[in-house]
Amino acid sequence: MSEYTFHQVNGVEFHDHLMTLCRDHYAEMRERLEADGIAVSDFNPRVDVYMQAMNAGNLLTYIVIHERAVVGYSFIWLTSDMHNGDFIAREDTVFVAKPHRKGVGKRLVKFILDDLAGRGVKRLLITPATDLRVGKIWKRMGFKPAAELMIYEFKETEHVCT
Repeated sequence: MSEYTFHQVNGVEFHDHLMTLCRDHYAEMRERLEADGIAVSDFNPRVDVYMQAMNAGNLLTYIVIHERAVVGYSFIWLTSDMHNGDFIAREDTVFVAKPHRKGVGKRLVKFILDDLAGRGVKRLLITPATDLRVGKIWKRMGFKPAAELMIYEFKETEHVCT
């Protein structure tokens, strides 16, 4: 079995390598959410916003390489907690292509945690949206449940306040 390597890279330079994985990830997440009755719009990423954030250093890109191909990726936002100023990180995505999932995602998350710790990040907020089973893996890695993510869908004619 070939080795996997993990890297923090300039996401702008890897844009073309990541788009197929981004589409696959979105399709998988959309399928899961729609199975739960949650409508999800078509894939149409705001690439310009991602690129600006990457160039500014506010969005980190991590990749997994296997046999010279990118088979996994993660985007992590860096910010300050609005309530106390702590330097924190927020996961945008963590994804590994299906044929490479046997432990590779866990290794990617460990790589990210090591990198973020070295940057002085105090907390990483992460959401298992594509496959809820990964939450169990992240708990074993030391993540703690702190909230429940809920979605409210607005209907075109709906007004919440009357």
